[in-house]
Amino acid sequence: MKRHIWRLPVSRKLVTSFLAFTLLTGCSSGQQTEESETTLPELVLAEETLQSTAADETVMALTPDGPILPSVGGVDAEYSEPIPDYLRVGMQHPVVIQLQERLMMLGFMDTDEPTDLYGKATENAVKIYQRQNKLAQDGVVGPYTLQAILSPEAKYYAAQKNDDGDDIQRIQSRLYELGYLATEDQISGHYGDRTEEAVIKMQEVNGLEQDGKVGRKTLNMLYSDEIKPNMLSLGESSDVVLAAQKRLTLLGYMTSEPDGNYGNDTVMAVKLFQSRNDQVVDGYLGPSTRLALNSDTAVPNGLSIGDSGDSISRVQEMLSKLGYLSSANITGYYGSVTESAVKLFQQTNNLSIDGSVGAQTMTKLTSNDAKKAPVNTPRPTTGSSNGRTSQNNPPASGGGGGGGTPNTGTASGSASALISVAKSKLGCPYVWGAKGPNSFDCSGFVYWCLNQVGVRQSYLTSSGWRSVGKYTKISSYSNLRAGDIIVVSGHVGIIAEGGTVVDASSSSGGIVHRPLNSWWQRNFICGWRIFG
Repeated sequence: MKRHIWRLPVSRKLVTSFLAFTLLTGCSSGQQTEESETTLPELVLAEETLQSTAADETVMALTPDGPILPSVGGVDAEYSEPIPDYLRVGMQHPVVIQLQERLMMLGFMDTDEPTDLYGKATENAVKIYQRQNKLAQDGVVGPYTLQAILSPEAKYYAAQKNDDGDDIQRIQSRLYELGYLATEDQISGHYGDRTEEAVIKMQEVNGLEQDGKVGRKTLNMLYSDEIKPNMLSLGESSDVVLAAQKRLTLLGYMTSEPDGNYGNDTVMAVKLFQSRNDQVVDGYLGPSTRLALNSDTAVPNGLSIGDSGDSISRVQEMLSKLGYLSSANITGYYGSVTESAVKLFQQTNNLSIDGSVGAQTMTKLTSNDAKKAPVNTPRPTTGSSNGRTSQNNPPASGGGGGGGTPNTGTASGSASALISVAKSKLGCPYVWGAKGPNSFDCSGFVYWCLNQVGVRQSYLTSSGWRSVGKYTKISSYSNLRAGDIIVVSGHVGIIAEGGTVVDASSSSGGIVHRPLNSWWQRNFICGWRIFG
C-alpha cells in the first residue's frame, strides 16, 4: 500500500496530535519505581498552551512543499491514513500496535504479538490505566489518555485501596488461596481495608516493602513458586495437617504414613494433588487447596507413562524395595520399565492390572501388607529405545541454536488432535486468568487443550513453561513442528501446520490462528514436544 505522508498546514488539530506523540521520546529511558504512587504529573495541553503554541512564530509551518513530519522517539509517525482523534473498540489503525506495546510494557496487558485492532482486551487495559491515573474510565483513547500512556513519566501497573475491577477480584482470589484473606466472600472486586491488610501481611511474610499496594514486585511474588502463604507449610505440625495427609493418602497422593508433620513428603503430595486438581502448584495447603482436597469432586492420583518428578522416584523406590524394580531404574521418570514393574505388582497383589499407579495401587504400595515380588521373578531392566517412553529415562532435549523460519509441515496422531481441539476454540474471548472452556488466557488455553487430548498437564503461567522439564525441549526456533508448544517472552501458544500458531491473544481479544512471523522468532525462548 502506498504510504500517505503528512505535509499539512499548521492547525490546532495538528499541533494537538504532534504534541501528544512527541511524548514518545525517551519512553525507554530512566528507571521507574515499581511500587510507587500512581499519580501522573500535571497534563500540559491546556487550551492556553495550545493557543500560544499555535501562535508562536518560531514554529515551522508545515505546507504541501514543506518538510515531512519527523519520526518521534524512534517511532515512525508516517501512516497510510490519519490517526483518529479517538480510539474505540472495533477500530483498526497501526498506532494501536504502539499503544498495545506500551500497555504491555507497563504491565496493563499480557505480553503478546501486538495487533492494530482495538479490541475488548485493549479497552479493559486502558480502563485500568485510566483508573490508576485518575482519568475518566471510558476505555476510549483520546488526546489526554494517549498522552498519559505514552508519557515517559507513566507508571507501571499498581492496584491500591479503593480500586474496583476484575483485576482486583483476581488479586483477592490469589490472596484467599494463600490464606491472607480469611473468607471467600472477601473476593468482591473492591480493594478495601481487608484487602489492604492482606496485601501488607503478604508483603511482610515475603520480605517486600509493606505499602499495601500491588505493584510489579508484589504481583510477581503472588504468582511465584517462591511465594510464602499465611497458612500451613513445611515444618508445621497440627491435627489439620494430619487430616489433610489422611485425605491425600485416601486419594493416592501420599507415599508415606500420615503423622501430622508437614514434611517434604507432604509438600510433594500437595503439589501433585494441586497439579491434578486445577490449583496453583506451590506446595502450600491454603484455603483453596483444602477446599478442593475435601471436595467430593477431588480427582484421585494416577501416575503413568510420561510422568516425572519426586513422586515417581518414591514409587520406584518402593517397587525396588519389594523386589519389582532394579535400583538402577530409580530415575524419577515413568517409562515402560516402571510400567512393567507396576503391572507385576498389581498382578501379585490382586489389583486391577493397568500399569498406572492410582489410589488403590498407591494405598497397597504404601501399606504394611504389600506382597513382595515372587521369588526368581526377573526384574524389568532398561531395554533398547523404541520411542520416548520405551525405557525408564526421560527424553533428551532437542537441538540448540539456529533460527530460520520453522517448516512445521503437517501434524499426525495426537499432535493433530491437539491442533484440532485448539482450532475448535477459534473466536472464544481472551480473559486474563481464564482456563476454559469458553474463555482463556494464553497459558489457560494451552492447559485446557492438552488436558482435552489426554495429556495430564497442570496449569502453568508463561514463565512456568520455560522450565517445565516434562517433555522434549526444543531449543532452536527452526526445529519447531506442528503440535509443539512454543514459549516466547511472556506468552505461549500451540504450533499448527504450515508455519502457523494457534494462541489466546490479548491484543486480538480472543483465540486466533495466525502465521509465525519475526515477532515470534525475536521473542523465542524454547519449545516443548509433547508427542513423538
